Order: sequence, then C-alpha cells, then structure tokens
Amino acid sequence: MSNQAVDVKILGKITRVNCPAGQEESLIQAAQELNDRLQSMSEKTKVTNEINLLTIAALNICYELQEKNQASDHLSERIEKLSASLEDALRRSSLPEQG
Repeated sequence: MSNQAVDVKILGKITRVNCPAGQEESLIQAAQELNDRLQSMSEKTKVTNEINLLTIAALNICYELQEKNQASDHLSERIEKLSASLEDALRRSSLPEQG
C-alpha cells in the first residue's frame, strides 16, 4: 500500500503529511481536532506561542491516552475474571451430582 500526501491546516499553516492510502479522511479529521484544541486552548489560556501551545496539547493528548489505556486495561482484567468465573461455573455444572 502506498502513501498519499495530504495537506492539513493547523494554526493557519498548511502542512503536507504522508499517510497510508485510504486513511486521508481520518488524518484530515485528526488535524481538524488538533487545530480546534489549539485554538480553544489559545483562547482560554491566552498563550500565543505556537511551541508552548503544541507542547501543552501534546501533554494533554498523552494524558488522555494514558487514561484510556488504563481504562482499557481495567476492562481487560474484568473480562478475564468474568471469563474465568464463567468457565468455572460451566465446569462445575457439568460435573455429575454426588448424593
């Protein structure tokens, strides 16, 4: 699969980015979300330095990713426990009754 060059606009500047063919729309949406975050952050914090804005945005995005990864890990652990409980219950229900 070849890469496709896509122009995205962030903070009023056009940047050409390569992405896998078929992923162009996802890249454009991600760039728009980043641009929206940066503009919102600039308005809220009055920070205008692009490097500072980008650094804060990157930290926020990394924090959100960590939170989602932790939630995913907790869900995976819960699923494993439920699966083990279900397997145990099925195993016990298939044992012949003693009496």
